[in-house]
Parts: sequence; C-alpha cells; structure tokens
Amino acid sequence: GKETLVRITGGMQVKADRDESSPYAAMQASQQVANRCKELGVGALHIKIRAMGGNRTKSHGPGGQSALRSLARAGIKIGRIEDVTPIPTDCTRRKGSRRGRRL
Repeated sequence: GKETLVRITGGMQVKADRDESSPYAAMQASQQVANRCKELGVGALHIKIRAMGGNRTKSHGPGGQSALRSLARAGIKIGRIEDVTPIPTDCTRRKGSRRGRRL
C-alpha cells in the first residue's frame, strides 16, 4: 500500500522503557491495530515483520510472535507473512570489542 493506515508501537502501550519490546506490549498494540482496522473496514492483512538487521540482531524480539497471534485471535485474516529484515551483503564492524560485550 501507499499509505499507512495504523501505526501503533509497544512503547505507546506501556509506561516503563524496559517493557516496550515485551510480548504484553506487542499484544496490546496488535489489539489496537485490529480495532482500528475493523473501524476502517479492513478485514485482511499482509504482514511484514522486521528486526533491526544490518550489523545488529537479525531475529525479531520477544513480541513478534505474540503480536501475530493476537492479530489472528482478534479476527483479522492474515494473508502473507513476510520477513523484511535488512540483510547486509557486506558489513561494517559490529558494536562491542573483539572479546564481545562482557557482563
């Protein structure tokens, strides 16, 4: 599509910064997306899921799976699910030292 109909993030749903990527915040956000889609008369969606990509993590966070599940549970028909994470062909150096991030 050419225009964004709904944009809701996990950070809009919770107060604490550490909970922004949690499954709970993702579920709340996707329920709001489903409600707004029903208001606009949209019954089916193609999903594009994206992680950080590049030289950062290529797996989506803990909220990705639960957001999809709650969208389906809200009665939205899901067409295609596409992973649009940017994959580098050649990369700059990753953050952290040669020995990695030490905790």
